[in-house]
Amino acid sequence: MTKPPTPKPLLQNGDKPVRSRPRKPRDPTQPNLPFDPMPARIEPCLALLKSKPPKGDEWVFEIKWDGYRLSVHIEPTGVRILTRGGHDWTDRFPGIKQAAFRLPVGTAILDGEAVVLDEQGRPDFGLLQQSLGGRGGNKSSSDTILFAFDLLYFDGHDLTRMDLSERRHILEDLMEGAAGAIRLSEKIDADGDQLLASACEHGLEGIIAKRRDAPYRSGRLGDWVKIKCIQSDSFFIVGWEKSMAARGQIGSLLLAARKGDHLIYVGSVGTGFKERDVLQLRNMMDKITLKKPPLPYTGARKNVVWLQPTLIAEIEYRAWTEEGKLRHGSYKGLRELQDNAAVYEIR
Repeated sequence: MTKPPTPKPLLQNGDKPVRSRPRKPRDPTQPNLPFDPMPARIEPCLALLKSKPPKGDEWVFEIKWDGYRLSVHIEPTGVRILTRGGHDWTDRFPGIKQAAFRLPVGTAILDGEAVVLDEQGRPDFGLLQQSLGGRGGNKSSSDTILFAFDLLYFDGHDLTRMDLSERRHILEDLMEGAAGAIRLSEKIDADGDQLLASACEHGLEGIIAKRRDAPYRSGRLGDWVKIKCIQSDSFFIVGWEKSMAARGQIGSLLLAARKGDHLIYVGSVGTGFKERDVLQLRNMMDKITLKKPPLPYTGARKNVVWLQPTLIAEIEYRAWTEEGKLRHGSYKGLRELQDNAAVYEIR
C-alpha cells in the first residue's frame, strides 16, 4: 500500500498554525536536513510609483508606512537589524530587537517599515527622525514600531520563491497576537480607489498594491506598486536663500534632482520647517558652503548661499510645473545616507 502524500512544507492544514522549534544545538547523530542557508542580507523589493491603484483580483493592498525600511534577521547567535542600504542599526532600535527575540521562531528574516506614530496613530517621519537624534545622530529610539509586511526566511527555509499569499500565510501565523514594537501590517482586500481615498482622508501617505502570486524579487520590478496621496521624493539641497525675517535666516532651500550624471535645479521650498529643523539645518549647511553653484542656475534669487550637494531632503509636493519645478513643496526632513535614499531622477 502506498503512503499518503506528505503535507506541503510550512503550509500545512490552515487550522493548525505554524510553530517554530525552540533554539537548541543540533544532535550530531541526526542526519543533515536539506535546509536553505540563511543569507546575510537580501536586497529589498521596492515599490514602483503609479498615479492610480491597479485593478484586478490579482492585487492585494496595504497601508503605505512613512518611515525607514528595515530587515530584521533573527539568527541563532542573536538579532540583527539592517537598513535598506545594508547598514547595521541593531543598537538604534532596542525595542524592535527585544520584540524579535520574543517571536516564536528559531531563525527568520522579517521585511518591514520602522515608524513612530503621532497622537492620532499615524506615522510621522519627523517624529521618527527626532527619536533617532536627527540626521547624523546616533540616538537609540524607544518609540519606534516595526510594521512587518513580509517574511523572507523561516526556520531554515528560503521563502522568497513562494508566492506572496503563501509568505503572508506564514507571517500571519508567526505574528498572531503580536503587539508592542513589532506588529503585522495588515493586508486589505478592497477596491484600490476607495482605499486610497480613505487613506488620504485620514492623513496617511498612501497605499501599496502587491501581486498575490509574485515571488519576492529584489529591485523595482513592478510586483509592488505605491500610490501616494501627496507626492513625496528625495532631492539634494544645493543652496539656501537668506532671509532676516525667518528663523535661522533660512528663507528657502534650493533643490536639485539627478538627470544622468548631472544635477538639475527643480525649485525651492520654504515651508514645513520646525524650530529643531532650522537649527540642525543651519549647523550642517554652514560646514559645506561653496563659492559657486554646483549646477547650472539662471534664477534671480538674491542672497543665496551655495552648498555641496551632500544633504538629501524629503519633500512633499502637489505636482510639477510646465517649467520642471516643484509646485507647493513642503519640507519633511533629512534622509539618512544609511537609509539609501534615492534622489529623484528626471527621465
